[in-house]
Amino acid sequence: MTRKIIPIVSAGSEEIGLYEASRKIYPRTVRGMFARWRWAMVFLTQLLFYGLPWVEWGGRQMVLFDLAARRFYIFGLVLYPQDLIYLSGLLVVSALSLFLFTAVAGRLWCGYACPQTVYTEIFMWVEHKIEGNRTARIRLDKESMSVEKLVKKWFKHIVWIGIAMWTGFTFVGYFTPVRELGLAFLQTQTGSWEMFWVFFYGFATYGNAGFMREQVCKYMCPYARFQSAMFDRDTLIVTYDPQRGEPHAPRRKGPDPRSLGLGDCIDCGLCVEVCPTGIDIRKGLQYECIGCGLCVDACDTVMQKMAYPPGLIRYDTQNGMEAGWSRRQLLHRVLRPRVLVYTAVLTLLVAGLLASLVARTPFKVDVVRDRASLARIAEGGRLENVYRLQIMNATEKPQHYRITADGLEGLSVSPDEPVVVDAAQSRWVAVRLQVPYGAVSAGSHTVHFAIREEGGGAQVSEKAAFLVPR
Repeated sequence: MTRKIIPIVSAGSEEIGLYEASRKIYPRTVRGMFARWRWAMVFLTQLLFYGLPWVEWGGRQMVLFDLAARRFYIFGLVLYPQDLIYLSGLLVVSALSLFLFTAVAGRLWCGYACPQTVYTEIFMWVEHKIEGNRTARIRLDKESMSVEKLVKKWFKHIVWIGIAMWTGFTFVGYFTPVRELGLAFLQTQTGSWEMFWVFFYGFATYGNAGFMREQVCKYMCPYARFQSAMFDRDTLIVTYDPQRGEPHAPRRKGPDPRSLGLGDCIDCGLCVEVCPTGIDIRKGLQYECIGCGLCVDACDTVMQKMAYPPGLIRYDTQNGMEAGWSRRQLLHRVLRPRVLVYTAVLTLLVAGLLASLVARTPFKVDVVRDRASLARIAEGGRLENVYRLQIMNATEKPQHYRITADGLEGLSVSPDEPVVVDAAQSRWVAVRLQVPYGAVSAGSHTVHFAIREEGGGAQVSEKAAFLVPR
């Protein structure tokens, strides 16, 4: 991917460009502890993402955000729009977790679990298997068009498109039951919005992971821009040790670098070649660094071959690097007040959210007045108000609910038999409240509906107004 330099000022024969020309990055494959961690996160995240829609729980999809029915199914939970507070709590917990991880160890999310990172890693693996290693890919791109180049390029893009489309299909499968969605696709009966989002998300995956790659991290992602607000000099980051590495220069294995007046860095450039964003970590902390640690793996491999101690590039803090702290001293400073505050607040929020879910009433009720008839005289000379109650069953089995009301003398409820609501369903029930005519003064009076789950202790109370005409 290249960008043309746009001249904006001409001074004599010199032109000053507004943008620096970008070069295509060909990351080198590397082995090591951090590379294994990255692939472990790829497998874990994709196993969850691709697998959860196909797992059933109680005869239904385990995770399903059914927008049409306005119900969210998450494992054994059934959430309604009235449970939006739980979604808000989850978003707050996610944001605080991001702040905590960033304060402790920098951009861990970006380097190991961000969808952009994960899918870029998958697409680069496909590219490596089809086009070859870094050298082979560079050579292939420089060659003129040939049958071999055409076949490899087309085959790579076909595999990319297949992965992208399956990703888009899976994404939509979280909002439309995935088995129904698959059957509808086979029969070409999918709705327009479903088809649109499958192709939209697939196109986004194909473009971001196949072409834009590091450009998303460097220019589009806002996290790279405000991460410095969460960093300080005691944040663990991928760091090059200049006191040990400088001055850097190529050399043969054998002589002690100190006897040559050199540092441990042999200027091999592998730390740059393996970097997904193409930066040189030896230039210090840069906002493009996603903290993946691949340069650590590459450098440790070179240090091992040169018989030098590892750790020329390592996870360290700026204060720890300058003061030469031990691992124990480093960890002690990492657990600083801001980290402890983040941890305490996050722990309290998670505990409160879990406690709220445990104590949550397994059904909900909405009361709506019947606007067609505010008050009327019923049979037997009784004054009647009509209401519509929506009872939402948030459990995985059918429930029986009994409706009662109080607040006025002589108040009766009809119907008085239990109301049956199927598992994870809602039902509208017409309820009539009656009082003897003349027993209550004219005006608006407060009554309370009590809806109790038969066979259980759960009960919901809702307030309503009983109108008596003048």
